[in-house]
Amino acid sequence: MPLASGFLKATALDDARLHGRCDIRIVNFNGGATLMKMAQEVFANDPPDVIAFSVLGWNYRDFGALAETFKQLNPDGWVIFGGTHVANQGARTFRMHPDVDVVVNGEGEMVFTDLLNAYLDGASPRNLPLITGISYQDSGGEVVTTPPRDRIDDLDVIPSPFLTGAIDLTDDDGRFKYDVALMETNRGCPYKCSFCYWGGATGQRIRAFSRERLRAELELFAKHKVHTIVLCDANFGILPIDAEFVDDMIEVRNQYGYPRALETSWAKNKSKLFFDIVRRMKEAGMRSSFTLALQTLSEDALKTMNRHNMKVNEWEDLAQWLDQEGLDCYAELIWGAPGETVESFMEGYDRLSRHVSRIAVYPLHLLPNTSYAGKKDEYGIVTVRGDRDDFEYVLSHDTMTLEDNRLVKRFLFWARVMAENAVLRHTWVGLRELADIKQSEVMRDLDAWIAATDAPAADPLRAAVLRASTDDRAYGDAVKYLLGDPSAKRLLERWWTESVRPSLATEHAEVLDAIFRYDILTQPAYHSTEAAEPAERLPVVELHGTEYFVRKDVEFEYDVPSIIEKVRLGSRDLPEPGRWKSDLYYRVGAEDFIGSTNHEEIVYFMGMTPAEVRAGSAAR
Repeated sequence: MPLASGFLKATALDDARLHGRCDIRIVNFNGGATLMKMAQEVFANDPPDVIAFSVLGWNYRDFGALAETFKQLNPDGWVIFGGTHVANQGARTFRMHPDVDVVVNGEGEMVFTDLLNAYLDGASPRNLPLITGISYQDSGGEVVTTPPRDRIDDLDVIPSPFLTGAIDLTDDDGRFKYDVALMETNRGCPYKCSFCYWGGATGQRIRAFSRERLRAELELFAKHKVHTIVLCDANFGILPIDAEFVDDMIEVRNQYGYPRALETSWAKNKSKLFFDIVRRMKEAGMRSSFTLALQTLSEDALKTMNRHNMKVNEWEDLAQWLDQEGLDCYAELIWGAPGETVESFMEGYDRLSRHVSRIAVYPLHLLPNTSYAGKKDEYGIVTVRGDRDDFEYVLSHDTMTLEDNRLVKRFLFWARVMAENAVLRHTWVGLRELADIKQSEVMRDLDAWIAATDAPAADPLRAAVLRASTDDRAYGDAVKYLLGDPSAKRLLERWWTESVRPSLATEHAEVLDAIFRYDILTQPAYHSTEAAEPAERLPVVELHGTEYFVRKDVEFEYDVPSIIEKVRLGSRDLPEPGRWKSDLYYRVGAEDFIGSTNHEEIVYFMGMTPAEVRAGSAAR
């Protein structure tokens, strides 16, 4: 969903002078679109007078190339770049992409409107001194940066892109056209983490949209049967109005049946307000992935991150509480921060995995305008730019050698694919609680086994491991293979039988076998287009307004869901073998997410028992 572009369009069309004089169109592409495809679609008809790009590190180079093409078609047209990757980076942007006319250095809504009015007034993009918050090149080629613009205090002056129709919500068949609905309830972040540049709003007061406006947007999405709302907020759950938003969301769900899940960046410090919100959501059956955004457990790395005084690191009781409540919880770590070592990172990973099995680990990138980017010399940071993007990838620094980085990134491949993207999800808990096996040990065992096995089915994974060091798409390709190819599932079963099971105590081996089999069987109903075998045909049913594939009469010798619940609570007093039989339901549409490494959404497509479906769809 092109939310940022929608805000720009809605604000511009709300201007009395621009309304009726401008035809503003949003052209939206997914991450796999080629330059040729984008150019042919954007320039299929007469070129526009003004073309504006929402720029981030992954599209910086492609958008620079499109700007060059645009200027060939319309030399007098204006090219505007905005977004966190180019804000305050005018000199570098103009040097690399000389066809760019204007760089926006902050919030873009009012600036974009002023720029369109200047164009209509016949102004030159080389002479815009009265528009604050921009950089441009004057007639002599010198970079001019105007004074910063005050941040928008009353966010409701920005018209809703949904309620105004600035963003088209439905396809030709009248169905909601996006995977999830993006919303922004507030702007700003009170923290100043060294790796982050949250829209230029770090270390600032949080400003919020009104409750009435957000409620109206929720109702609109509910009428379009939107399953998941994703909030583009830095710290949801930090303000009292966040509890009001959740109350409204639950009321709307109870009235319309939707939405059913909320994903967001939860508040770093978990206050009483956060616990109240979590309890309300659990009681209402409103799903979410609750995030522990720890980033590191190393005291030395916390200091360089400027997070050493944050209560977020008093996390273990919270993690235990979420786990015991049966709530989906995951944690975030960053590998490669100055001050971190291989030893401190692996110790932190294992400490964290005792409480949270799904850990999202990302290698550090140096982003423009961040503290880390300004202190490369101080920390001895060595970087390289990406082949296809404009991110600075960290290779080494004073506490991390190139070899350290290579070894940990190989481990991260398996951690991200297997645990973060839930190829296995309950198995980690079972091994941790019943066999005292660390999650990192299992990852390293799998890596060694895949490297040594003679099974041809391991070849795609061996290739992906090698590609991952230079190509992030390798992670998504591995997830698609493991979740969507029957030969990959058999490969995992062989690994379990040959390498894991021999190390298990007889007492719990059969129970762990059952948990592992349950994990494989409840993976999303997805079939890779590259798989040699045909897809399994499962009937489709509609429950509570949502379509599910159903696998009938699944049988186990243990009541696996009950065992998983007991194990999560730390109990080893498990039931005796006894026949358990149930249907399993898989939400339709997993192919829209698998391969994207969008692990927050992948978990919503896992196989569920009838009771779990009812709990997730509950509506009074």
